Amino acid sequence: MRNMGNLKLRLSLIAAGLLAVGSVSAQLRLTLDEAVQMALSENPTVRIADLEVERCDYVRMQTRGSLLPQLSAEGTYQRSIVKSTMRGGISFGADNTYTATANLSVPLFAPAVYRTLKLNRTQMAAAVESARSSRLTLVAEVKKAFYNILLARQSLATLEESRRTIQQTVDDTKMKYEQGLASEYDYLTARVELSNLLPTITQTKNSIDLAELQLKMYLSIPETVAVEPVGNLDALRDLVLTDGEPLSTDVSQNSDLRALDIQAEVLHYQLKAANAARIPTIAAFGSATITGNDMEDFRQMMQGGAESGTGEAVAALNSSKYYWTHPITVGLQISIPIFSGLTNSYKAREVRNRLVQLDLQRDYARRQTAVAVQSAINNLLTARETMLAQAKTMEQADKAYRISDTRFRAGAGTILELNTAQLNRTQAHLNYSQAIYDYLSAQADYDQIVGKEPERNEKVKP
Repeated sequence: MRNMGNLKLRLSLIAAGLLAVGSVSAQLRLTLDEAVQMALSENPTVRIADLEVERCDYVRMQTRGSLLPQLSAEGTYQRSIVKSTMRGGISFGADNTYTATANLSVPLFAPAVYRTLKLNRTQMAAAVESARSSRLTLVAEVKKAFYNILLARQSLATLEESRRTIQQTVDDTKMKYEQGLASEYDYLTARVELSNLLPTITQTKNSIDLAELQLKMYLSIPETVAVEPVGNLDALRDLVLTDGEPLSTDVSQNSDLRALDIQAEVLHYQLKAANAARIPTIAAFGSATITGNDMEDFRQMMQGGAESGTGEAVAALNSSKYYWTHPITVGLQISIPIFSGLTNSYKAREVRNRLVQLDLQRDYARRQTAVAVQSAINNLLTARETMLAQAKTMEQADKAYRISDTRFRAGAGTILELNTAQLNRTQAHLNYSQAIYDYLSAQADYDQIVGKEPERNEKVKP
């Protein structure tokens, strides 16, 4: 991500500034592309999904480790309290025994491990697709939150402009009323219209704060940092309209359908792994042991029989306190499953049952996705037509207000006519902003359904 270094640096500088001067507010200007890229880098849901991919990779390496040689070592010490004795008082065994053993095992043929390795790779692919799904969902949510801030701010600008216009009308009407050129009704009507507008302005300001909090949550930005979205709805609308990409019902990249396809592949490998448990396995093994026995009693016995021709044995025993042996063995081991309580058979049946369920689920999901993508296209086309229609309505409302204002100031129109024209003009501007937001949101929903990922170098010009 080309811009993430600069974004993180800007955040670090903001945080350092807050700590240095004790300020409770700072400002971060972000384009839509920068907001999306920051969310993809910093949002916990995406980071958790990436960690899940990493976890699956560790599981795969664990399975692969089962094919590598296994080497172990162990040591024991044994003290005899009561030794075995024969008739005549002859005892066997040593008072102290030390043993060290090294074991080596090398798998030569392990079909269950081979199938499990393929299963692990597919499970990792499922984790990757899940991470992709998280990114697609996050991108759509970030875009909507970004659009929502722009909508609220553009609506606030419209309302503030309307407030200033109405305030001017109130001031002019008050002057005329004091001069006897306007009635008290006209003056009161103008003031009522102004009073009715103020709660809407307050509500819009609150909606801006809430929208900013939501965007900061997606971007993992501290609440003390103020977000300043760069751009406006009209610029984003023009960018989408000039994109020129045809709308398609192709859902081959839909993340939900891809996840179900991968899940079916996972179940197939699980079935193969369950069947592989019935296949014999072959392994090579080796063992090396060194044992030291304290043979004091046995040495005394041998010395007593030295006259019987055991002089060499006695000399060997006298050369060391312990008698050491070090056998080494190697071999092959074959393990043939014969009967395991039908567990493997029932496990295979369980996986087949899940495959049947998944086939039904995939078929139903394809139908649902086909309906969803067609609905998204219809919503997008409807939103575009509504947006274009609202643009014309806004132009007509502006013209109607200018005519009504001219008539009122010339004394040919009434305050009621002017108020109606002003209300229609404000509502037309608000409807137009809402129509752009609906269109951009519909585009984001469509991109999510068809699985369109954001371009890394995409630039949104304000």
